[in-house]
Amino acid sequence: MSTAKVHTTGIIMNGVTGRMGLNQHLRRSIYAIIKQGGVRLSETETIMPRPLLLGRNAAKLEALSHEFGGLPYSTDLDAALSDPQYSIYFDAQTTDRRAAAVRKAVAAGKHIYCEKPIAENLETALDLYHTAQKAGVKHGVVQDKLWLPGLMKLQTLKQLGFFERLLSVRGEFGYWVFEGDIVPAQRPSWNYRKEDGGGIIIDMLCHWRYVLDNLFGAVKSVSCLGAIHVPQRWDEQGKPYKCTADDSAYATFELEGGVIAHFNSSWCVRVRRDDLLALQVDGTKGSAVAGLRDCWVQHYGSTPRPTWNPDIPQPIDFFEGWQKVPDQTNYENAFKAEWELFLRHVVKNEPFRWTLLEGAKGVQLAEAGLSSWQKRCWVDLAPIS
Repeated sequence: MSTAKVHTTGIIMNGVTGRMGLNQHLRRSIYAIIKQGGVRLSETETIMPRPLLLGRNAAKLEALSHEFGGLPYSTDLDAALSDPQYSIYFDAQTTDRRAAAVRKAVAAGKHIYCEKPIAENLETALDLYHTAQKAGVKHGVVQDKLWLPGLMKLQTLKQLGFFERLLSVRGEFGYWVFEGDIVPAQRPSWNYRKEDGGGIIIDMLCHWRYVLDNLFGAVKSVSCLGAIHVPQRWDEQGKPYKCTADDSAYATFELEGGVIAHFNSSWCVRVRRDDLLALQVDGTKGSAVAGLRDCWVQHYGSTPRPTWNPDIPQPIDFFEGWQKVPDQTNYENAFKAEWELFLRHVVKNEPFRWTLLEGAKGVQLAEAGLSSWQKRCWVDLAPIS
């Protein structure tokens, strides 16, 4: 009888006291993988993650350790990196702290997996990629939206030739983030301070880069306008502060193949659409509208023929002519799905193409977006490697 083989894989998880690190990466990804019995490779082989919680607040770490069954924790990055039990370093800190910690982890021989933006500027992002490559460690960046059910359905439609020739992509993202004075804010205050690495352009254009590159065509150039619509907010201690980082971005992208994409990203918008993110994709033979989980389509043959007449009530119900795409598979949490792929990459050397170079491409687009806003012009994107 064959003996089950378990690859116990230590992961230093830095930044788990933050919203994203806790909810998406610890609670819904790594701890969920532990509860399911690990990543199953075969009938007799699994990968079992072993996390070490790392952060700056010992009290918060102790509470999280208790919540998750007594996981080990530390506030000492150097000590954690020196422990041979842990082969992976994961970073979900604020962007301004990421590069220094990743460099230390690479020097310690750890494989790298981190949130985006991977750095505050392209020069640093590329340096992290080249440093990891030179050290021979494996590396990856979180590109979670590629595993959202709605976007996976879009990808399937594209592969089936539903659109025929792609024409345009329109994205609406965001919601109203309360200022924090009367109603508590849903996002941390550093998001709205440039000096702390905040800003929706550096945050969301990194997302839109990998979404566009992977689903619709490589981004060639960008025109972007940012704004600080809400000039004052209140922090976690209830103190008012001046907002110095953009809270909204209006960007147009030129893609390879002639596709035009436009994304509105805002933390100052009230939602009247199907989801917090809505993408409309138009092609010569059909269109699709996708949210985070669901997707609707309208084929050329079922497209209504409206005429302009503002003097009468609109006779067409434009929602009626759309068909919902059915779930054709089971969908995992998007963050968990990529974590499992990265663990397979580290343990079994399975392919993983979402490397730090892809993270650098996101930083490149964000940097170009900020430059476009400053100069009020189109900015071309050069190839990077």
